[in-house]
Amino acid sequence: LPPLLLLIYQANTYEKYWSFYQKYGGQSFPEDHVKKAIAEIEEMCNILRMEGVTVKRPEPLDWSAKYKTPDFESTGMYAAMPRDILLVVGNEIIEAPMAWRARFFEYRAYRPIIKEYFRQGAKWTTAPKPTMSDELYDQDYPIRTVEDRHKLAAQGKFVTTEFEPCFDAADFIRAGRDIFVQRSQVTNFLGIEWMRRHLAPEYRVHTISFKDPNPMHIDATFNIIGPGLVLSNPDRPCNEINLFKKAGWTVVHPPLPLIPDNHPLWMSSKWLSMNVLMLDEKRVMVDANEVSIQKLFEKLGRANVAIQRKREECSCCTCIILLYFLLLLIHLLFHSDIIIIIIAFIILLYLLLLVLFSCIYYYYFIMTQQTR
Repeated sequence: LPPLLLLIYQANTYEKYWSFYQKYGGQSFPEDHVKKAIAEIEEMCNILRMEGVTVKRPEPLDWSAKYKTPDFESTGMYAAMPRDILLVVGNEIIEAPMAWRARFFEYRAYRPIIKEYFRQGAKWTTAPKPTMSDELYDQDYPIRTVEDRHKLAAQGKFVTTEFEPCFDAADFIRAGRDIFVQRSQVTNFLGIEWMRRHLAPEYRVHTISFKDPNPMHIDATFNIIGPGLVLSNPDRPCNEINLFKKAGWTVVHPPLPLIPDNHPLWMSSKWLSMNVLMLDEKRVMVDANEVSIQKLFEKLGRANVAIQRKREECSCCTCIILLYFLLLLIHLLFHSDIIIIIIAFIILLYLLLLVLFSCIYYYYFIMTQQTR
């Protein structure tokens, strides 16, 4: 790996995986892992369809092909995580600019889907694309002990600089009209400020921070699972958590993950267990192997939709657009002529019936199978 690329990976991963990147950097992921991951994602897609969700898949691209800009040369990574690159706010789809050179062109895999929704009335915004020149990265960023990295994060020092705006969508999480974001190794303050100005005044963007030596993406650290209800990682406490408690939020610490120590994680942690996908306020898609957190959700009055997954995160693999459809249909009901109103009403009724039958199927068939 080139020194700069190795530095970026080291800033975002745990030390025990550095040798893996030094040895295999630039190569494809191990074939057996890819096959298992594909099978798990297919299962996830099938369950989502049974739950009444329309599933869209990105275009397959050759990520091994080398590309070059005036500022750098690189190969690609993957397009497995739409949560990282796409942020849906109301009826607007925002393409994140990203911060890794290997992910510079990742948006291309999702363009056909975005264009489809744009033609149906969605707003489509592309954040300013960074040059990702050498100035965006602190090439003297010290990779030392975990304690030192905690101190650097507390001082606001990360491997990405403030040379130009950059951010991953997965560092943002929404609760109604409020959006929370962390400054991380891939999201800088300029990127946060761009998002704040872009969404104001309708939405408010709040920066929060955590005791985390490798901050990158918020879902396995601070995951909002309902109105005023949040999963907060006990290993990465939120520095502003008292503000949430004073505002009446319920802060829940998830149990320790059950994933074995020998499972390869590379760019992730065991806390993938809390990176769950809320299908609605009462149904949560969760790892079938993580029995402890399933019991927690049951106590919280949530129904578990269990899937087999060890190689991907539920919310990272998805980007929810159902809210946009409902808003668009409601708009048509009140702002269109009689024919369009009738069509919109029929579609809305169909969606509601689809959700109703999915719930009936879930409770009478899937729950029955799980209790046997």
